[in-house]
Amino acid sequence: MATKKFRLLSIILLSQFLLAQNKTAIPLNEVVVSDTQLKNFSSSQSVLKLNDSIISKNQSSLTSLLNYNSVIYFKENGLGMVSSPSFRGTTAQQTAVVWNGININSQLLGQTDFNTVSTRGYNSIDVKAGGGSVVYGSGAIGGTIHLNNDLKFRNTFENNLEVYYGDFNTLSTIYAVTAATNQWSTNASFTRNSSDNDYKFIGKQGKNSNGEFYNTNFSTAIGYKLDAKNTIKLYSESYDGERHFSITSPNATKTKYQDFNTRNLLAWTSIFGKSVSNMKLAYITEHYKYFDDIEEEDFTSGGVKSFIAKYDFVYAFSSKINLNTLFDYNKSNAFGSGVGNNSRQVGGISVLMKQYITEKWNYELSARKEISDVYKSPLLFSAGTTIDFSSLYQFKFNISRNFRVPTFNDFYWETGGNLDLKPENSYQLELGNNFRYKDFNVSATFYASKITDMIRWLPTNTGNWSPFNTDNVSIYGFETLGSWKKNFNSHNFGINATYSYTVSLDDKNNNQLFYVPYHKATAAGSYSYNRFNSYYQFMFVGAVFTTSDNNPKNILSDYTISNLGMDYNFSKKNVCKIGLKVANLWNEIYESLPSRLMPGRNLTLYLTLNY
Repeated sequence: MATKKFRLLSIILLSQFLLAQNKTAIPLNEVVVSDTQLKNFSSSQSVLKLNDSIISKNQSSLTSLLNYNSVIYFKENGLGMVSSPSFRGTTAQQTAVVWNGININSQLLGQTDFNTVSTRGYNSIDVKAGGGSVVYGSGAIGGTIHLNNDLKFRNTFENNLEVYYGDFNTLSTIYAVTAATNQWSTNASFTRNSSDNDYKFIGKQGKNSNGEFYNTNFSTAIGYKLDAKNTIKLYSESYDGERHFSITSPNATKTKYQDFNTRNLLAWTSIFGKSVSNMKLAYITEHYKYFDDIEEEDFTSGGVKSFIAKYDFVYAFSSKINLNTLFDYNKSNAFGSGVGNNSRQVGGISVLMKQYITEKWNYELSARKEISDVYKSPLLFSAGTTIDFSSLYQFKFNISRNFRVPTFNDFYWETGGNLDLKPENSYQLELGNNFRYKDFNVSATFYASKITDMIRWLPTNTGNWSPFNTDNVSIYGFETLGSWKKNFNSHNFGINATYSYTVSLDDKNNNQLFYVPYHKATAAGSYSYNRFNSYYQFMFVGAVFTTSDNNPKNILSDYTISNLGMDYNFSKKNVCKIGLKVANLWNEIYESLPSRLMPGRNLTLYLTLNY
């Protein structure tokens, strides 16, 4: 039945396109964008773009960047430890991380640890709220985080070196180079982070024990124009890290975790008249070792190797109508402790269409169907519209169906895997309102979603734990994003702010999901004058329940964190910059997980060289 509906939708779309007139060709932009679907087919949803200046004001981890600049809530097992997001009231497995158009969530866990992602190797980072499974597949329910290496083809040669040193013997070194001509373009970066992470607890005796960590990340993107119509791009990234997991009592056994991940992507873009063809081949690996006692050599390990092929074809039927067809194939092989040796294959087709009815009114339609050898996929769809009623007000509407497939752990874990699991299913609706007046921009979005067949691990009669499709969740809420910029001669001011109100209820008992705050707010103010720059960051996180029964005894209190930073350029051309940052300025006592206290006030000094 689902297949018949998909064919019918495709016929309806194609029949409409045949009536269109062909007017313009698709130009090859000077900037080659790595994720064209995000740029061209997301106008009816909320997209927050984080540029270089915002990225540089935060620590190199993706957790820190998004914590202070988005509505996403994070829970951390201490500074630098495992970090899990909750986006629009969903679980960590329901937020997808997309690297240059490829979903890179772990095939074992179904999520990304945001403290293992360095932000310094990307030109831009985008946060798209709401469903995106039609394009990005499993897990794109609460939203998607997009890590982009965009290539510029113009004569450029730049070097950037950043060195950070702070409390707890924390050291970060970042080197990046950009070199380009009209035919070649290269971005490369190297990041190294390490810390003893032995901060003292505020208001109690003791310090963070066994919390040291290090990680190394290398990222590169290379583009070459074969001719005016053909471009080849290669993206590569590797991550190598080790963390000693913080202990909560002096007698606890010390453990550590090592992970090594690689990502490689080859893309070929061709232009033929009014069409653009984009072929992508990706090879992604993830591998871990867990030592349940660092004094012993024994460890458990595992990993996944994934091959992904993706063909993307765009045709401009006219200056107002574009059709985008996506074909993709993914084969993943899992191995190691717990999951044995297992594999799965997934093939899918997506059809996306965008039409401008007038210059101020457009709509988007899309659908996707997957075929897999281990699960049955529903027919996914998305439909949205954007209307500019005036230069001051824009209205957005989007409705979508999204899903998350069971992970290798869910299916094959040797002491409790469940091969009868169904994918999690979600329907979503959102209404967006954008207001623009001179230097002010404000968006207000109302959303609601229904998630069924949510996977939850429960104890069984055998004494083991096993996953089941048990929970149904109803979510609704409101979020707003705002910004203001103003220049007075050499004085530059800027303000960015976010706020979210989230209700995420378990349908069985009408309880709020644990680790989902009702309220979260952030704000950042910046001021610069000639060579001097400063900024102030603020984050408020409301109280959260830590158990599913919403027992008032099991609540983590709300907290407010502030950061202050300033720097000075010793050259008019921004060649040498020295600065400092004070994190947790007011020495707030806070934790996002029980017994996992975060650091108090701490200082970081940094040096930046551009040449």
